[in-house]
Amino acid sequence: MLRDITIGQYFPGNSIIHRLDPRFKIVITVLYIVMLFAGGTYIALAMGAVYTVIAIALSRIKPKMFVKSIKPIMPFLVITAVINLLLISSGEVLWQWKFLKITSGGINTSVFMIIRIVLLIAGTSLLTYTTSPITLTDAIERLLSPLKKLKFPVHELAMMMSIALRFIPTLIEETDKIMSAQKARGAEIDTGSFMTRARNLVSILVPLFISSFRRADELATAMECRCYNGGAGRTRLRQLKSSVRDYIALFVTIAFLAGAIILSKIFA
Repeated sequence: MLRDITIGQYFPGNSIIHRLDPRFKIVITVLYIVMLFAGGTYIALAMGAVYTVIAIALSRIKPKMFVKSIKPIMPFLVITAVINLLLISSGEVLWQWKFLKITSGGINTSVFMIIRIVLLIAGTSLLTYTTSPITLTDAIERLLSPLKKLKFPVHELAMMMSIALRFIPTLIEETDKIMSAQKARGAEIDTGSFMTRARNLVSILVPLFISSFRRADELATAMECRCYNGGAGRTRLRQLKSSVRDYIALFVTIAFLAGAIILSKIFA
């Protein structure tokens, strides 16, 4: 399961999506999220699904990577579906037992929410899949640069977000190694009762926390040795420059967003 987690990973490439300006990609991702939540109909989700499929195809990233990004949230999807099935009482009653009942409205809402969450994870994953952490940091800092006039620590915030994304795959790999080492010592992590497995997690969490603090200390030492002093006077190896394709991608996203909202109003 841990190996299926792809959050924060970057897959180098030379596709159209990879070459987009990261600032535009962040704005496009925000518009994509608005597209999924602005329309409350299946037509809006269909527009989002078409947009997602096109973006994945243009990114040239294997579809199985997006399937892997969805696998870790399967328990959350199941819980969400069950809650909606049992708590929503609108529509025709299809099954009932004492105070529990399943209605057509509950089924409709459950399916709708699952599709929306799957599209949300698959679409937003493209941002980190096609953008390196360093470039993403520069883009966030540039977008939030107006807040510098209010003495807001924009560079520090962007750096923290970038480091957090960068170390997610590292911590996942470290967790997998610790679990394998504990299993080799006879620890029963995947077997036994719920309480037994919860207690056995201590043997994983303690070394993971120690390793995380050690890595943070090593990173801080490395940054100090390189005379890192924040964003003041900092130069960049690659300057962010927008091009025609960035504006075309933004226009297409806005068109899909407008289409989703208009069609939702028409067929509501």
